[in-house]
Amino acid sequence: MKKQIRKLPLLTLRRLLLSSKLLLLPLLGISFSGCSQKSDKQLVVFHAGSLSLPMKALADSFATIHPGTEFLMEAAGSVDCARKITELGRSCDIMASADYMVIDQLLIPEYASMNQPFAVNSIVIAFTDKSRKSDEINSENWYRVLLSPDVFYGRSDPNADPCGYRTMFTLQLAERHYAGSGSKVPFRVSDFTGKDHRFIRPKEVDLLALLGSQAIDYMFIYKSVAMQHGLRFLELPPEINLGDSTMANLYASAQLKIRGGSPGDSVLVRGTPITYSFTIPHNARNPELAKKFADFLTDPDGGQKILRSMGQ
Repeated sequence: MKKQIRKLPLLTLRRLLLSSKLLLLPLLGISFSGCSQKSDKQLVVFHAGSLSLPMKALADSFATIHPGTEFLMEAAGSVDCARKITELGRSCDIMASADYMVIDQLLIPEYASMNQPFAVNSIVIAFTDKSRKSDEINSENWYRVLLSPDVFYGRSDPNADPCGYRTMFTLQLAERHYAGSGSKVPFRVSDFTGKDHRFIRPKEVDLLALLGSQAIDYMFIYKSVAMQHGLRFLELPPEINLGDSTMANLYASAQLKIRGGSPGDSVLVRGTPITYSFTIPHNARNPELAKKFADFLTDPDGGQKILRSMGQ
């Protein structure tokens, strides 16, 4: 009686043959380590959510100068971008923050050594034609409109996103600004923090969908983002919008404690004129290409021209 031989599926046989070849490769001095190396034309960029559209425009323009460059973009709140490096041990070639202090306080000197400013901005209140009381709101009554029971507003998380803690700075400064000398305080910051908790999001651009679906009527956002998305927006006085470099001392009177770069840590942040900056972390895999992109980003006729055209 003939012994029956079990036939293996063709796919299984191929896998066995491949496995046997892989086992022989180390004996022949052959390694696959090179296959996991990142391309020398690939740039990994961690960037603030408010830079999503500008970064795409910058990447497209840079790629025409340096053909073949591949960008891997990850948008998040700037604080969360830093934590990807400090807590998760991830590498990137460029980290672009909406607040230069994030790089100063969370990355330098252990994870990075440079901190290069490249853009400015200001805080506005954005809305649409469908927002409740959009035909009433102005620079004198905006706080009454936003605090109305039938109006909903959104803001980003201060522990994840600079726009979140800058919103808090704006409210702190506004509380004093609108009170005036010896006048009755028209509102407290706690009036805002106690309202509409369910509309807090990790980064400011996450609020765009809420505004578009009319889940919220207003949101605190950067002027550039409002412009890039064709939103209506209310400009706030320079004393509270964090957009005037001559008012740095006034802005510094606003402060907030947020979660730090590692679990259990906290960082005290103070109001400053809104300044974006970038760094090339120590663990960058393509530092030479990152330096070329950095030069392009700060070139008055290159990246700076693109940023100006997009409201920054």
